[in-house]
Amino acid sequence: MPKSLSQSEIDDFRARLISVAERLFVERGRDEVSMRQLAQELGVSVMTPYRYFKDKDDILAATRASGFDRFADALETAYASVEDPVQRSRMVGEAYLKFAFENPAAYRLMFDLTQPNEEDYPELARAGERARKTMSAHVECLLRAGVLEGDPEVIAHVCWAAIHGLVVLKLADKIAPNIPFETLWLQMSRALNVGFGPRSRLTAAA
Repeated sequence: MPKSLSQSEIDDFRARLISVAERLFVERGRDEVSMRQLAQELGVSVMTPYRYFKDKDDILAATRASGFDRFADALETAYASVEDPVQRSRMVGEAYLKFAFENPAAYRLMFDLTQPNEEDYPELARAGERARKTMSAHVECLLRAGVLEGDPEVIAHVCWAAIHGLVVLKLADKIAPNIPFETLWLQMSRALNVGFGPRSRLTAAA
């Protein structure tokens, strides 16, 4: 009979399993990872992971949820670090890039499109929604300050799509070697600020 585990022991094993799963899912793909391989990587019996997770898809969902929560932690910390809305937006953007480039495996899994029945995993849904909210909070500050105009959710999604696309290009090493990443980041930020800037500012510029 398995010994009774404390909550800290349970949390520690789940964290170790998620760390291993994150790497293997990215390296091999969901279909090529088995519960046996996960157990072997951790040096435990093949049945041990089943004490913590229902199956492989449950582990994948937990791994992605962990990524979204860590991502949100980073952005929320950046958001709270300053008061000025423009500087706050800049800090959130930098935190986004830092997380993506320091945690490429987690980032790739977070936005994986092959997770089956995502709605069946409430923790994943919660973590994903939390991440979405972190991407709109700083936009709402810019709107209140009059720096931007428009629907906060629409603007947040457009900004998210833009930064995600740039990050994916960088992670895939698809950016032309003669164009510094910082230049693309700066020009993209300027384009978004102008495009969503107050109409009065655009009229004056014309």
